[in-house]
Amino acid sequence: MFRMKTVLAASAAALLSMPAFAGDIMINDAYARASGMNAKAGAAFFQIMNHGTEDDRLIAAKSDVAKRVELHTHKEIADGVMKMMEVEEGFPIAAGGMHALKRGGDHVMFMGLNAPFVDGETLTVTLVFEKAGEMTVEIPVDLNRNPMGGGMQHGKPEDGKMGEGQGTMTMGDGKSN
Repeated sequence: MFRMKTVLAASAAALLSMPAFAGDIMINDAYARASGMNAKAGAAFFQIMNHGTEDDRLIAAKSDVAKRVELHTHKEIADGVMKMMEVEEGFPIAAGGMHALKRGGDHVMFMGLNAPFVDGETLTVTLVFEKAGEMTVEIPVDLNRNPMGGGMQHGKPEDGKMGEGQGTMTMGDGKSN
């Protein structure tokens, strides 16, 4: 039975291996995690690429998986002590640029989880951009992912290429892209 669950989880991840697009904005390599089955909080990480000629900004995220969903980052407050805090102004994505949401940095924070995150399942999250508007992303839960995973190294793709990612997107009308 455990083996069947593993095969099903791997199959689901393979089905979600295409990047998500909304106009000039692309979400790539998305995944979510919580620290354990009894965790009261979780987070989502991904790359936001702006293939357009105009700067944009991720200004909010929404989901029914938690009581509160916020854009967060980590900042050093004193003597190497890091504090997680909300970023009310959101995350800028320069025209032709990429902004990585990753562990230990910027991320989408889910507080007051309504149910545990289950490895291999997906979360529906609506990302709100200042110019591109709303896009709904299906983010796979990956509780075993290596923090340095996803082909990212120091905030840049290893080989300068977009690479394969996880997550799919549907527009506000419910149609998949």
